[in-house]
Amino acid sequence: MATPPPPIFDRHLSRRRLARAAAQGPEDFLLLHAIEEFSTRLATIKREFSTILDAGTPSSKLAARLSELLHPSLFIRMAPPSEAASGLSLPLLVGDEENLPLAPERFDLAVSALSLQNLNDLPGALIQLRRVLKPDGLFLGCLLGGQSLHELRTALAVAETEICGGISPRVAPFADVRDMGGLLQRAGFAMPVADSEPLTVRYAGMFGLITDLRAMGAANALVARQRKPATKGLFMRAAEVYAKRFADPDGRVRATFEMIFLSGWAPHESQQKPLQPGSAKMRLADALKSKSSPGSST
Repeated sequence: MATPPPPIFDRHLSRRRLARAAAQGPEDFLLLHAIEEFSTRLATIKREFSTILDAGTPSSKLAARLSELLHPSLFIRMAPPSEAASGLSLPLLVGDEENLPLAPERFDLAVSALSLQNLNDLPGALIQLRRVLKPDGLFLGCLLGGQSLHELRTALAVAETEICGGISPRVAPFADVRDMGGLLQRAGFAMPVADSEPLTVRYAGMFGLITDLRAMGAANALVARQRKPATKGLFMRAAEVYAKRFADPDGRVRATFEMIFLSGWAPHESQQKPLQPGSAKMRLADALKSKSSPGSST
């Protein structure tokens, strides 16, 4: 049996930080943006979703919006134990996106917003999400992409190289949108689509961004993180680099969040399928020939 790769994220630490952020009042502007995008995309799909799963979204707000929009007969929200007192009158299943405790072919729609980027086994989670969908069921997901926080990564790397002579893992690695369509396809989804939307947020300085990240429960939870607390001088130097390289003319600094939106369908015989190689009725060269008579202008 192959040895599983070492974990990237400390999942227990991630849950504790999410719980602390929720208790103190979370910063949820990214989640609200994802909720609006999900609502817009679902509004264009003319079909009923009577059974819905929300897998791991770190707030009950998405479940509340989709319940109001779609009026399902069953809506199950899977979340960590800290979400048990969310106040939403929906069945709450305590569980983990990497090990879905659910029967196959149970749901018409599965959603997950801003949770998948923290998983150690994203391909495995996508496979499980596809399995819990009924044939022709839909999955919608949102996670942070590879361009997210590139400004912060640069500033920290420059400061740490200058002060410590090297860098340590401080910002999580994010998925590349170019790879996500392939991961959906490998997971067995039909008609997979992955698209990205950069969202730029401006702050008075780098420390305003760090405050928001903590309020999202998104502080460093990498297994390989440096356990020794960073010095104040390191962050002060990073803030200087950030302001010098990524400030607008008014002095405010930019922070990029790349939001990757995913969609895929559980396979069903009614879905359109690509033609098999060699099944075309006309040669490409013939299709490209002009219909004009010889000598006429085109």
